[in-house]
Amino acid sequence: MPLDDIRVIDLTVARAGPTCVRQLADWGADVVRVEPPSAPGSPSSVGLVRHGSDDQNLHRNKRSVSLDLKTHDGLELLLGLVDGADVLVENMRPSVKDRLGFGYETVHARNPRLVYGSISGFGQDGPYAERGGVDQIAQGMGGLMSVTGDPEGDPTRVGIPISDLSAGLYLAVGVLVALHDRERTGVGGWVRTSLLESMIAMMDLQAARWTVDGTVPAQEGNHHPTLVPMGCFRSADGHVNVAGPSGRLLRRFCEVVGLPDLPSDPRFDTGPKRSANRTELNRLVAERLQTRTTDEWVEALNAAGVPCGPVRRLDEVFDDPQVRHLRMVAPVDHGELGRIDILRNAVTMSDGPPTVRTPSPDPGQHTEEVLGELGISPERIDDLRARGIL
Repeated sequence: MPLDDIRVIDLTVARAGPTCVRQLADWGADVVRVEPPSAPGSPSSVGLVRHGSDDQNLHRNKRSVSLDLKTHDGLELLLGLVDGADVLVENMRPSVKDRLGFGYETVHARNPRLVYGSISGFGQDGPYAERGGVDQIAQGMGGLMSVTGDPEGDPTRVGIPISDLSAGLYLAVGVLVALHDRERTGVGGWVRTSLLESMIAMMDLQAARWTVDGTVPAQEGNHHPTLVPMGCFRSADGHVNVAGPSGRLLRRFCEVVGLPDLPSDPRFDTGPKRSANRTELNRLVAERLQTRTTDEWVEALNAAGVPCGPVRRLDEVFDDPQVRHLRMVAPVDHGELGRIDILRNAVTMSDGPPTVRTPSPDPGQHTEEVLGELGISPERIDDLRARGIL
């Protein structure tokens, strides 16, 4: 595996942090997930949740250790793991890690080669640093909700936790960059991002419209914010996404849908005119697209070289012949759930290994195994467990 020489300590919760660590685990890093132990004599609520589909998707390819990090012994065991690690990833509020005794300065002094990755809601310092951050808050504060939804409707969240996912992916890239830099300098560093920073970065062209052009983007519903016609339209039996915004694509699109004179119409013969008159242009296109089924438009427009695709429900997504060809899911065997299908990593490599290999571990499943690798005796492990530290 490409990263099988990398040991990662996973102190993450929720989604953003685990998304980062999942990227590293998928490519073979030895990930040790540290989780709190259940109360003595009671079932672990974390363990019950781990059987859910979301947790199986988030934590595959990892090992799990249970440690009470609020105790002296638990902290010492964590720092013992840190001594032999290459990466530590956490997404706690900025002050929590320092209060518990494993902030960046402490860990860096103990293992200068370690790459320390952090995700927060709003940054490690500043006026909002200690606020709790969740995806939807970042979607609103980062501008995404202001450009999502119908022009006359309320600001709208997107249907996935996009700031969580982007923060995890940005941090994973940063960790890999820091590991590469360590090969030259011999020293690790602190890699940081936040839900807010990642969300703003994901605004991309919309953000540039403000920072460069001074334009405040507005909601455009299911249509492209600057290119026309490009968007989602009703068909005779559903919806279809089309893209025929200019030049050759526009001419071919208009010929197929039965509007051959539209490109030369003085209302629509330039990009700025099409943008200025987008309501009327989209009305004309919408009328034509409702005359045939989605499948008919997909076949006809793609045959003409015009990008076009259906709007699928998720059950239809995984039944699509191209998705089946891409093998986007991989089966794993879980001790209690049986055979389950997990989304694979979106990246493939030539002659690359499988990115889904083992199901998510139950909390503490590998405690004895991992602590044994640290040289902790079975007798001490029994004692730690009896005292609720494991």
